[in-house]
Amino acid sequence: MAPPPPMPPGRMPSVAVGVDSSSSVWDRLSNWLSENKAVVYTVAGIAVVVTGAGVVFYLNNDAVCLLPSFPQDSIPRLSVVRYHVLPLPAHNDRLGRASPNMVVRNWVQKNAAPRLSKKERRKQKDAQRKADAERESTQEKAKAAAAEDEEEIPHIDETSVQALTVEQRNAYGAKLKDRGNTAYKAGDFDKAIDLYSQAIICKQDAVYYSNRAACWSAKKEYHKVIDDSTAALNLDWQYVKALNRRATAYEHLQEYSDALLDFTASCIIGDFQNEKTAKSVEELLRKVAEQKAHDVIEKRGAKLPSSTFVGNYLQSFRPKPRPAGLEDTVEIPETAGKGQLQVGLQCMEQRTGEAYDQAGEAFNKAIELNDLGEHEALAYNLRGTWKCLLGKHEEALDDLAKSIEIEPTMTQSFVKRASIHLELGKPEEAALDFEKALGQNNGDPDIYYHRAQLHFIQNQFPEAAKDYQKSIDLDTDFIFSHIQLGVTQYKMGSTASSMATFRRCIKNFNSAPEVYNYYGELLMDQGKFDEAIDKFETSMEMEKQTKPMSMNVLPIINKALSLVQWKQDFSEAEKLCQKALIIDPDCDIAVATMAQLLLQQGKVVEALRYFERAAELARTPEECVNALSYAEATRTQVEIQSRYPQLKQKLEGMAQGAQQAFMPS
Repeated sequence: MAPPPPMPPGRMPSVAVGVDSSSSVWDRLSNWLSENKAVVYTVAGIAVVVTGAGVVFYLNNDAVCLLPSFPQDSIPRLSVVRYHVLPLPAHNDRLGRASPNMVVRNWVQKNAAPRLSKKERRKQKDAQRKADAERESTQEKAKAAAAEDEEEIPHIDETSVQALTVEQRNAYGAKLKDRGNTAYKAGDFDKAIDLYSQAIICKQDAVYYSNRAACWSAKKEYHKVIDDSTAALNLDWQYVKALNRRATAYEHLQEYSDALLDFTASCIIGDFQNEKTAKSVEELLRKVAEQKAHDVIEKRGAKLPSSTFVGNYLQSFRPKPRPAGLEDTVEIPETAGKGQLQVGLQCMEQRTGEAYDQAGEAFNKAIELNDLGEHEALAYNLRGTWKCLLGKHEEALDDLAKSIEIEPTMTQSFVKRASIHLELGKPEEAALDFEKALGQNNGDPDIYYHRAQLHFIQNQFPEAAKDYQKSIDLDTDFIFSHIQLGVTQYKMGSTASSMATFRRCIKNFNSAPEVYNYYGELLMDQGKFDEAIDKFETSMEMEKQTKPMSMNVLPIINKALSLVQWKQDFSEAEKLCQKALIIDPDCDIAVATMAQLLLQQGKVVEALRYFERAAELARTPEECVNALSYAEATRTQVEIQSRYPQLKQKLEGMAQGAQQAFMPS
């Protein structure tokens, strides 16, 4: 499995800003795990991936890298052929051709059996009457036998059962169960419940309890379903049907965590062969995560993402000098709108988490004071940027629209609005904003750079490469256009061109840590781990020297990933992630990577804490749901191992078998 591809800086998360200034933490983590799957369970060395197509396995041997998933088409499944019957016209069409009805009629007439003689027809009728009589006789005999059988079994209760021998109890229990099945099929659930109840008095049997649970389910009495299914499982803990019935009852009662636990246990016991159950696990993970995500977001309120995240987004726009009148050399009272705008710009340039928080407050105050003059559009642009970073998209769109209304030539407002549309899953509106921006100034390199991001996200790599090159032609000093051109070439399969682009970058921007970090990612993707680590270490040292108070921790994390994939050095990788979290405690990619490293080593309880922390750091509801899906899957794994120690043994056996299957021949 390949490590994650380098991601374009400057996009907003889930699509545009984000980790590595581009993709969301969960997109990046999923890319590291596999090309397009998300690990849901890792038990005893097997990672189980729940997808819409069912459950897919990954073998997890000594390396952290997971093997590629089996193709979806290779997953065993039942094929259902559906025949669609269309209405047929009654007459010939206008061209005189035979209608489908006529074609069918002609075929029937041509292929029909020859007409029988009168004697043969009489003989056939006699045979039919004889068969009907025999069937009626059989039915009467069956009814008589049933009546006789009914008389053979007395009504069973706690008192009368005491007079029966063990053999009689077992025999009566089996007969009562069969009669209960007949009543159930006939829809007489009350009678079936009575019969199963008598059977249970005769014998404590898991099937009897489970069948009675099915009756309660039909009557929508879900608490009783849970009681009877639990009784069945106490007698036979591997009874998959009882597990599924109880899980479904829990789901109806909206007790999703318990339902998830039962369906997951059912999947494991059934060797992950039941696609319907696997789909239920996937859906329940989503339900549980959504339920908890709402509470997490409500509790924490709006919060800026990590300083790494914010810094990477801001640097996706070319650096420009302060507007005239807002330079540090100009003294402006902080009680004026312009003064607060100046304070906000000063805080932005410090690139620390605390300073970014202060910048947001200053931009708010600047607009409240409303003494901005020619800088009013800039103030709305910056407040809209901070609203976007806080995840307040509608408010951000309002501010950016106001900025555009005041000063349409401020093309950056169009670009930032396009980024928000992109994050909200509206690429058409994003494209329209880019066109409007170009209509104002078709010589702005930022527009081409960010429009290239749109193309990149949509896998339109040739178009992306053209826009990156156009951005370079307009401003050869903007480093990220060069970096992204190299990344895009790599994604297009032009490895030689990509490597050449990065070598030129190192020559022309040899003091820029970002170049070494991204170049290292491409080398890591090619398995050149020693070279990749050298580039990451160079990037780390440059970050430390040039930005000691605001280091970008991504090269540290990338080094950790390289060590795991190259030498399976989990210990050193964990130390590096801890170092990254000391520098930037809110770095979501560091938290997510640590969670995955711990999960890969079977440190499930520790991993759970990091997944929950990732949910707290998630910037959007969707990212929070994704993080909590991982957390709930991990929590379920812990609970299953505690409740069903036998399943842990079973999975260990499966892991050994899988390892044998994938050993090189």
